[in-house]
Amino acid sequence: MIMPRAASNCEPADPANTLTNRLNTLLNSSGPGYVLSLCPSTQYLIQAPILFASPNQEISTLGYPTDDSRAVLVVNGPVSNGTGHTTAVDGTCVNCDGVRLRNVQINGTRAGAPPTNGGANIEMGGPNSGQLIEYVHSYDPRSWSCLHIDEGPSNCTNVTVQNNDIGPAGSDLFQQWADGISVACTNSLVRNNMINNPTDGGIVLFGSPGTRVENNTIWVENNTLLGGINMVDVTPFSGDYKGVVVINNTIVGGFATNPDTGSATKGTNNEDVIIKIGIAIGPRTWFGNEYLNNVSTGGTVLNNQLTGAFSYGIAISSATNFTVENNVLIGNTSFIGARGPNCTTGDPTPSPAPFIIDINNTAQSTTQSDFADTSDGDSLTCVLPPDGGDYWPFGGNPSASPTPSPTPSPSPSTSSHSSTGEIVGIVIGVIAGILFVALAAWYIRKWALKRAEDRTHLATTRHAHTQKGYVRSNEQF
Repeated sequence: MIMPRAASNCEPADPANTLTNRLNTLLNSSGPGYVLSLCPSTQYLIQAPILFASPNQEISTLGYPTDDSRAVLVVNGPVSNGTGHTTAVDGTCVNCDGVRLRNVQINGTRAGAPPTNGGANIEMGGPNSGQLIEYVHSYDPRSWSCLHIDEGPSNCTNVTVQNNDIGPAGSDLFQQWADGISVACTNSLVRNNMINNPTDGGIVLFGSPGTRVENNTIWVENNTLLGGINMVDVTPFSGDYKGVVVINNTIVGGFATNPDTGSATKGTNNEDVIIKIGIAIGPRTWFGNEYLNNVSTGGTVLNNQLTGAFSYGIAISSATNFTVENNVLIGNTSFIGARGPNCTTGDPTPSPAPFIIDINNTAQSTTQSDFADTSDGDSLTCVLPPDGGDYWPFGGNPSASPTPSPTPSPSPSTSSHSSTGEIVGIVIGVIAGILFVALAAWYIRKWALKRAEDRTHLATTRHAHTQKGYVRSNEQF
């Protein structure tokens, strides 16, 4: 019987010609609780996925570093005619409860090529519970996502995705996009992740009832992103978002790349980069009438922050029983874009705006009072950013100022700090100061108006817009 490897040892990358089989044999033969320890500052060129095989196994880098010394699993298997090797690690086996992927890097090696049909860089979930993915840097996937938590036969539950640095992912060329984190697992937790330059969805929730998404930062640099956080998919949970809470996330659109000089508040962006929809709710925002009368149901979206350039900050269409409140714009923002060639002829597209809602198909929902009504919220990702011009706000992006990495931990983390020290500093430096001023002003205003609000609350509620049970919140943030 092969015993778990001693804590002081790590599995070498050489000989390279036996590497993939060697790693898989260790996992397959070592039983529950085995830790496959990889060597720091080492690349592992794998030819096929590395497969978890038993409960509570772990793949990690020796010493649990959180910086670039983490071992790198490089997707290096063959690709032919658009299919081939796309996945580095797979934890979806029928006996993979509690497996852990920690403190490693995954290089998907697309390197500008068209997407390859196949799985994500990391495939976890499946018919399992209690899995953990933390302090992982997953980037440049050959296929559609950096990290996918699969639903299995709709019984995946309780997966934690925390403290990871994700992306870049995909290209903003048509249908060459890729997600950052894609979740189809119930009662899960996605927190404290830094998601850099995804192109399809930053965080995509495929229903995932009961899942909490909090304290993540999503930002773009040189590729336009279709959606920051997406709650639009009908499958596999029939649009069920009950118990889903999306809270305290920061979504950062494009900023001007030319020097900030003089009194100008906006400038140009070298790549015309925006986020088309900061948070998308309801299948029609994304797919138009493809899913007919299907809706997204039951989610809560609270206290999220948006800054930079977008077409739409939050867009709601075809949703019921949603609560969307206290989401704010911070720093400098702009809302830009126009109909593109993929917009449906004769189907009007609403003008760019911070918050829009299609009141014709949104029911029994409560939103903050600054949503603008639209009569057609279909297929909003068809818009395109301006081709040049001084439309992008000046500001900072979260990757601009490195800070020391967090201290590694030999046991699974339950902390709430960010995964990558290199990219957290600027979030504090650029955003925290703005937040302090904004929140201080908000509390002063709230205090000053409290008596008036108390007196008018009942009357305002009685006169709120109530089409199809939709209620607009009285208090504006």
